[in-house]
Amino acid sequence: MKLDHVSYASEPDGYRATAERIAEKLGAAPYDGGVHPRFGTRNLIFPLANGHYLEVVEALEHPAALSTPFGQAVRARSELGGGWMGWCVSVDDLTAVETRLERKAVDGNRTPESGLELRWLQIGVKGLIADPQLPFFIKWSADSSQHPSTYKTNEGVDIDTLQIAGDRDRLRDWLGTQDAKPISEINIDWSAPHGTPGIMSVSFNTENGPVTI
Repeated sequence: MKLDHVSYASEPDGYRATAERIAEKLGAAPYDGGVHPRFGTRNLIFPLANGHYLEVVEALEHPAALSTPFGQAVRARSELGGGWMGWCVSVDDLTAVETRLERKAVDGNRTPESGLELRWLQIGVKGLIADPQLPFFIKWSADSSQHPSTYKTNEGVDIDTLQIAGDRDRLRDWLGTQDAKPISEINIDWSAPHGTPGIMSVSFNTENGPVTI
């Protein structure tokens, strides 16, 4: 189990303008991640070091954006002004997650500017909607060489810390582990345990020093 990506919902002037502001802060460039036809959304991808990426995602005027959990989550966060929507962890096998959550994973797909369609299974967005401190889960259908972090690179930028309002024990229960550090390659700074749950900020290491968004 590892961090896969973090999701930032577009601000009122759209996902491209939102991504431009993030690009300026990080000193990194995004690429067009394509449309999620099943979810009624589209994204821009910032590939990062260590197999992670940041997506800036926007809901389309499409029925799927109203009827699917992912589309609903993106639309709801953008309607609040945009910002950090959630985070996602990758697993090799979703069976245990499906059993724990008592539902099946759903298919996702999109074709980025590389022209190579990406496909995956995901589950847990309903949990994110109910409790935004919680990540959702993904299992990619392709091997690691086709992961979104490998197309173009911003190797000088990596995720250091997620600052989350919430409760670490709730996260451990959700992930199905009691490990002291279940996502070992990043830091999670727990704060505001009694505040509105969710990602408060993400800190990055960049070639120009640390940056927090």
